[in-house]
Amino acid sequence: MFRISQYMREIKQPKPLGEKRNPPGPVVIWNLVRRCNLTCKHCYSISADKDFPGELTTDEVFTVMDDLKAFAVPVLILSGGEPLLRPDIFDISRRAKQMGFYVGLSTNGTLIDASNIDAIAAVGYDYVGISIDGLRDTHDMFRRKQGAFDEAMHGIRLCHEAGIKVGMRFTITMDNAQELPQLLALMDEEGVDKFYLSHLNYAGRGNKNRKDDVIHKATRDAMDLLFDTCWQDIEVGRQREFVTGNNDADGVYLLSWIARHFPERLEHMRQRLQQWGGNASGVNIANIDNLGDVHPDTFWWDYRLGNVRQRPFSEIWQDTTDPLMAGLKARPRPLKGRCAACMHREICGGNTRVRAWQLTGDPWAEDPACYLTDEEIGVSGMEERLQLTPWSKQRNRA
Repeated sequence: MFRISQYMREIKQPKPLGEKRNPPGPVVIWNLVRRCNLTCKHCYSISADKDFPGELTTDEVFTVMDDLKAFAVPVLILSGGEPLLRPDIFDISRRAKQMGFYVGLSTNGTLIDASNIDAIAAVGYDYVGISIDGLRDTHDMFRRKQGAFDEAMHGIRLCHEAGIKVGMRFTITMDNAQELPQLLALMDEEGVDKFYLSHLNYAGRGNKNRKDDVIHKATRDAMDLLFDTCWQDIEVGRQREFVTGNNDADGVYLLSWIARHFPERLEHMRQRLQQWGGNASGVNIANIDNLGDVHPDTFWWDYRLGNVRQRPFSEIWQDTTDPLMAGLKARPRPLKGRCAACMHREICGGNTRVRAWQLTGDPWAEDPACYLTDEEIGVSGMEERLQLTPWSKQRNRA
């Protein structure tokens, strides 16, 4: 996740760099249930409105939580499917809060209504993220349900009225990129606390629709709009948050925005962004799916590191005998092509490796969704790209 607001505040009021502080443990995004009341076009878990066998029981979830806490995991993001369809979701959420985790709920928002808003508020979620994929017709098309937009917006309003920090999560594609300005205006109108723009990742149902991914110019336009909107907030002292995910080139692109607008801050911000280090899959971001399988992040569902029923998460996460985990944890990572030659690789960390995996079978190949030009990353004039070598996919590794 790239926290635009954090870096914009640093531009406004720079602080001494100090030493880089690594989180004590990874953020865990936990797909507690695969069942969902929607069948969204870009779903990475390919969920459906049916029960899936073999999911972790409440007691098993609690056992895993004990291990996560002992392993110093600071954050649990409870997701699905649709997590509100899991009967014990509030039991799990309350226990997580009591244990001291930062607890987020990632939901499509359509099931938040008068019957459960009090229970949601009582949990004390630190954040509730609700997916909004465009204006009414576009959102309903993505969510494959007429009325989904109105239901999700109703959920946002109920959370806001209950004093819950709530955010809009927007996955940008060719079908909805043009509606980003209206969504930011909607954020204003509804008093939404946070806006999360997710670049389309090639995984699950999103992989089947990668031909619809935004062209690079549309991505740049979207980032320019987010940067400008966020800076306006900083200028007036407004405390909203703007973040992006699944394309760590955003950090490098912010550096070019800084060069245009605040050249006197350029070197300081370069060092700050290098401290961030970009992609954290397999290091500071982890995923546990509904069956207890562990993955480097939520988009690596085709790659299984182990299962929490067989080994504790803490053991699985530290096991670098797995070649993918060894590479993800390496600094620098064993990148190839223009990613290896990029002069900004210390900022983006090689970007989102799963796209290279999906398109080439090699997780270290250059990221096809990097929207920066060869000139911007310092590889113009390369006569020949580094050659790709075969990389054996080790799926279903226990």
